[in-house]
Amino acid sequence: MQTSIWFAVLSALILLILIVNIRNSRRFNLFDHWLHHKLVRNHDGFSWQIVAFINDPKLMVVWDILLASFLINEERNIIALWVIATLGFTDITGILLKRWMHRKRPIEHSDLEDGYSFPSGHVLGATCMVLIILQVFGKKLASWLVIALGIIWLMVVISRLSLKAHYPSDIIGATSLAIFCFTISQQILLAII
Repeated sequence: MQTSIWFAVLSALILLILIVNIRNSRRFNLFDHWLHHKLVRNHDGFSWQIVAFINDPKLMVVWDILLASFLINEERNIIALWVIATLGFTDITGILLKRWMHRKRPIEHSDLEDGYSFPSGHVLGATCMVLIILQVFGKKLASWLVIALGIIWLMVVISRLSLKAHYPSDIIGATSLAIFCFTISQQILLAII
């Protein structure tokens, strides 16, 4: 079995464990609340709001379309369509899961944040976009650019916790869901080209 398939299986397993525990385990939810409280102090600064804005799920669609437009300009039409389909598939799956879970955000979350908490849409989109960029440009990217993408992703994670918008399990769940959806999409792409 390919490595990417193992990542899909592992990410699906983590996601399922989180879903079951969030929905059924009071002890897990108490631990998640406690961990959120320990990780998040008074760090809800303006810089984290900027990071959250730049990586807003709606704006992530704009970044995705710009990337697809660039690929069409490079006459890489199948890859461009795949880029749009991958983020679309991931976002739709995340929205459906969020509506099904109905998990409330942490009590101290900002008034700017609305909707449900699990999974984090910001982390879902950022993780998916980083994976897409690595898939499309991975062979051409310098190692410093790969590190920069990792730092940007980590900043999105920290911003969601610092702004008190999500619990740690929301972040892990979004990352797992993004990896799962991306891997399925990647396998379809590899079957086509």
